[in-house]
Amino acid sequence: MAEQKKQQEQDLNQLLKVRREKLADLQANGKDPFKIVKYDVTHHSQEIKDHFEELENQTVTIAGRMMSKRVMGKASFCHVQDLEGSIQSYVARDSLGEEAYKDFKKLDVGDVIGIRGEVFRTKTGEISIHASEVTLLSKSLQILPEKFHGLTNTDLRYRQRYVDLIMNPEVKDTFIKRSKILSAIRTYLAGEGFMEVETPMLVSNAGGAAARPFETHFNALDEDLKLRISLELYLKRLIVGGLEKVYEIGRVFRNEGLDTRHNPEFTLMELYQAYTDYHGMMDLTENLYRYVAQTVLGTTKIVYNGIEMDLGKPFERITMLDAVKKYSGVDFNEIHTLEEARAAADEHHVAYEERHKKGDILNLFFEEFVEDHLIQPTFVMDHPVEISPLTKKKPDNPDYVERFEFFMNGWEMANAYSELNDPIDQRERFKAQEELLAQGDEEANTTDEDFMHALELGMPPTGGIGFGIDRMCMLLTDSQAIRDVLLFPTMKTLGGAENKKASKPETKTEEKPAEKIDFSKVKVEPLFEEFVDFETFSKSDFRAVKVKACEAVPKSKKLLKFVLDDGSGEDRVILSGIHEYYEPEELVGKTCIAITNLPPRPMMGIDSCGMLISAVHEEDGHEGLNLLMVDDRIPAGAKLY
Repeated sequence: MAEQKKQQEQDLNQLLKVRREKLADLQANGKDPFKIVKYDVTHHSQEIKDHFEELENQTVTIAGRMMSKRVMGKASFCHVQDLEGSIQSYVARDSLGEEAYKDFKKLDVGDVIGIRGEVFRTKTGEISIHASEVTLLSKSLQILPEKFHGLTNTDLRYRQRYVDLIMNPEVKDTFIKRSKILSAIRTYLAGEGFMEVETPMLVSNAGGAAARPFETHFNALDEDLKLRISLELYLKRLIVGGLEKVYEIGRVFRNEGLDTRHNPEFTLMELYQAYTDYHGMMDLTENLYRYVAQTVLGTTKIVYNGIEMDLGKPFERITMLDAVKKYSGVDFNEIHTLEEARAAADEHHVAYEERHKKGDILNLFFEEFVEDHLIQPTFVMDHPVEISPLTKKKPDNPDYVERFEFFMNGWEMANAYSELNDPIDQRERFKAQEELLAQGDEEANTTDEDFMHALELGMPPTGGIGFGIDRMCMLLTDSQAIRDVLLFPTMKTLGGAENKKASKPETKTEEKPAEKIDFSKVKVEPLFEEFVDFETFSKSDFRAVKVKACEAVPKSKKLLKFVLDDGSGEDRVILSGIHEYYEPEELVGKTCIAITNLPPRPMMGIDSCGMLISAVHEEDGHEGLNLLMVDDRIPAGAKLY
């Protein structure tokens, strides 16, 4: 295997060398492609196909990347890929000229070329261009991966998106649709009288959401700043200033984990409208989603992961109380005390913490029993005040607030309020946040005095909403992960630790003897605290498993959800509380060890079918953990003895 890999590397290096030699030869003969500064393109590939009747026998010029080439003596064929697709070109020596045809035969797959010629249809019926001129516009010095085998590595696709776009037409289509989605949003909002604005990304006070910010330092002012986690507080300042309908589409940054639905920098749209409430935001959301789907997809029926969702029908509107009653059978209207709420939670196996109040437990019921059922577009209204500290209370029932969350596919797609505009109440809520911050909550906010000054000037009754643009794009393009709709998702730097070490300046120091590592403080847990007989131990079925996918479990800071290949042909799901030690992305593709014959154990509403094996030790009172990973040559399903 090692010898074969070495031979492949040598072959690749030789091919790369040949390409550079071809470039040097072109430059020596005054044909340097990199000196060309422009090329006049008249048509794109799909345009020619769509208007063949008009363009047949007409001269056109196209430009793009040559994706294939078949040389057959005096005539050849190639395919050129441009923005809209791919088109065949027939290249003959008699049409091109002997010297130019020799140059064409030296071209490589991956080169960027321009072709001028007449549109025609071949004997097999394929619309093509009969080339009269071929121009090399850029020499490709690298080799494209194989069409069907070279770009299946998900990690490589995300890191080298430019290659992904070249090799996978459906990826290019996704990002063209994303651009159209954003354009349609702006068109709709402009028609409704909204004004698009920009607000600061670098802020001294990152407020408006419960999230840990990224921090940086501004050298010119010698001041620490943060990257924004929300758009809210600046947009509300503009409402105070008299701009009655404002929105912003922009990147926000949260110093948190990565999984299929979360990226540390993501696109958020926040929108605020004076003199309306959360019912006005519901109407706007329903109309906006319907308009965008119809404009971009040509239909209000979308299909995600094989499930059809109909944006053309009126969206369901249901209170959180009614939703919990509908799907769990528990009526919180009949629950009046914290003790009764805890008793209901115990009866229905809903885990809660000592700090949780009645409203928190209602929300836990919602997460456990309701969210997964909200496939069709649904507004869940009137949340308990305990989980909505920045929202106006309902005048007729102050235990609940004027808030809704918009759900599709079981995901939260938007969050909206009748905005709090009472400055006295707002200051008290900031104060409560600062107390949480003092207790070590890194996601808590601090008082924004400038925002408070704006609020004290008087903010009109206002409806506000935040839309997750990336999740919207996922649904409308049938993309399975947030990284599939981000051109350049956040990735762990390859060789990051080594590069960091290498970048440190070397300092000459006296050589010292190698430091002896002191293991005296390390406590290693015994394999069995209590005796386990061999017969019981031997019943555990230890198997090698391959990590196909890994993501953080929503609403849990500890759990990771693994989708594993255990050699059986069916995916195995195991949950493991190791998020403190690992980010999901670094585990995909690894080979681990798991016990595979344990009964399913429900965790956060998900059945965990087995247990991944980790090595745990204690050092200076702190627990360390390493997931047991083995050589990737071991096949999935291999049994351990």
